[in-house]
Amino acid sequence: MTQKVRCELCPRHCNLADGAIGVCKGRWNQDGLIRPLNYGCITSFALDPIEKKPLYHFFPGSYILSVGSFGCNFKCPFCQNHSISMAGNSCDYRNLTPEDLISLAIQLKNSERGNIGIAFTYNEPLISYEFVLDTSKELKKYNLKSVLVTNGGICSDYLENLLPYIDAMNIDLKGFSQKFYDYVKGDFETVKQNIRLAYSKCHVEVTTLIIPTKNDSDSDMRSEAEYLSSISPAIPLHLSRFFPRYKEQDLYPTPIETIDRLCSVASEYLNYVHRGNC
Repeated sequence: MTQKVRCELCPRHCNLADGAIGVCKGRWNQDGLIRPLNYGCITSFALDPIEKKPLYHFFPGSYILSVGSFGCNFKCPFCQNHSISMAGNSCDYRNLTPEDLISLAIQLKNSERGNIGIAFTYNEPLISYEFVLDTSKELKKYNLKSVLVTNGGICSDYLENLLPYIDAMNIDLKGFSQKFYDYVKGDFETVKQNIRLAYSKCHVEVTTLIIPTKNDSDSDMRSEAEYLSSISPAIPLHLSRFFPRYKEQDLYPTPIETIDRLCSVASEYLNYVHRGNC
């Protein structure tokens, strides 16, 4: 019997038999080696305003080529991109090399709206760690930016190896307790540690989706803002409204008054607090 191999990329540490696919649906054991099943499998393309990532303080007014694949190592029941993030390789995708993507990014750079680089987004990009690393290294050669929109749920040694090639990150801080991270099947301490690590190496902004009855208390927001401020009060925080999605259809949309109240709490500690989806 072939011995199982442990995936070391994220705190889940899936033990995979030969041919088995991890919980993230994007990594597998291929002949005794853990490889990205979704390497170069692109499900989504868009030339987006950088503010849509959201990154409000990184080349504002610019556009960036945004690409996604399939799979995610979290299991958020409210995921807005569940058709790809919760999917495996049965979904529709195109196979592209890093060179293919960079060629497209260069074409768009020379277009009317312009393009500053590539944003890895939509699903969880870091489960295709090798593809992000290979592409980001190449982007440096063309003076193009590499941006991650991520849940931050990667083991820190992997992130540290990647960060020299990353220019900006928006990290989802889902809530501010392990109890909330149990709800989304993630590891709270890993995400906190990675926000601190990333901020020391590149531009970082943080997003929290405010979900009624789940993470909308003043005390949670105060703790979150205090933590971010301990890293730097200059970290921009985006507080976004929740709308019913995926498995969370019974909850109601976040009242705008709640967003405004929590923005006021966060602003006691942070210089830049932004409302989202309002």
